[in-house]
Amino acid sequence: MLSFKLALRNLLGAGLRTWLNVVVLSFSFIIIIWTKGILEGWDRQAKADMIKWEIGGGQFWHVNYDPYDPLTLDESHDRIPAGLISSVQPPVPVLITQGTIYPGGRMLSVLVKGIPPEQKILALPTAKMVSADGEIAAIIGKAMAENAKLDTGDYVTLRWRDRNGTFDARELKITGIFDTNVPTVDVGQIWIPLAELQDMMLLPDEATLIVTPENAGPGEATEEWVFRDHEFLLADIESIIRAKGSVGIIVWLILLMMAMLAVFDTQVLSIFRRQKEIGTCVALGMTRGQVVKLFTMEGALHSVLAAIVGAIYGIPLLFLQSVRGIKIPLESSDFGLAMAEKLYPVYSAALVAGTILIVMIVTTIVSYWPSRKIAKLNPTEALRGRIQ
Repeated sequence: MLSFKLALRNLLGAGLRTWLNVVVLSFSFIIIIWTKGILEGWDRQAKADMIKWEIGGGQFWHVNYDPYDPLTLDESHDRIPAGLISSVQPPVPVLITQGTIYPGGRMLSVLVKGIPPEQKILALPTAKMVSADGEIAAIIGKAMAENAKLDTGDYVTLRWRDRNGTFDARELKITGIFDTNVPTVDVGQIWIPLAELQDMMLLPDEATLIVTPENAGPGEATEEWVFRDHEFLLADIESIIRAKGSVGIIVWLILLMMAMLAVFDTQVLSIFRRQKEIGTCVALGMTRGQVVKLFTMEGALHSVLAAIVGAIYGIPLLFLQSVRGIKIPLESSDFGLAMAEKLYPVYSAALVAGTILIVMIVTTIVSYWPSRKIAKLNPTEALRGRIQ
């Protein structure tokens, strides 16, 4: 206890030099917590949006379906299993094929997706797929609408190829435009009623994938249908978050090294300037180990003061951002990632406590390193102001 009080008094007595180190170290605390909180918030938000708009409780894929290879679409469809249709909450079958639209005289390749208008599992506004006089209703996302220069009520020609390889074309009427944070249901895609697409493709009662309700549990795979759970379907966003986290670690290390360098230099300078004080302490009965402990504690207290100072200005700042969010440029959707216009950071107790603990441990080690020299001192030489 005496060593702690003496270390704190010496630290506060150093004045401006101490507070400069404390402020720099507090910046490291806040930035590490802030960047990690952004990644955690993005992770949770992206997963929630993908489950809401695209994944549901999981998906059954046709065994030949590969979302990264459009050439597999010709062979990746089969009849919907009767056992799934008769379930209490019917899943959502989706039929996918390639097509081409011609908005304003231009040609755009799209994925045409058929989905039941009455479905309730996904957030897609499929209820808007209502038309009259034999028209085929279609809904598209906001990004797709901007790219194709289409608006609600517009007509566009769609060309496709049926199961026999025969090309055909029909007029589609855009009956709805939805705004989503998930580009994988928006960019380059057009949604029409499942029955219409099955009739156009000559594929009655067939689908490419089947979306199950949330909390439905793992489905029973068959020879033609493979169940994909959340872990599989969210693997891409997980890998992206891990990659971003690796970049964040580099930034954290740079900040931490700068702060530790300041603490290390302060300790070296303090030992050099306080040689007579060290010699006096030893001459008065303090052991070399106690003196080393005193100087190590002084350095470690930098992190304690930094945590206090960081809490004073960091808690209001981080709380405000977690409530109001951080606005992201709209161009971020061009990367094909599920990212909202605003990200809401998530700061868990484990994140804050872990960051403080790591910084304190590193600060203590850095403080002890130059203090080891005291253990080798000669009290007589130290009293004369000389440490070898």
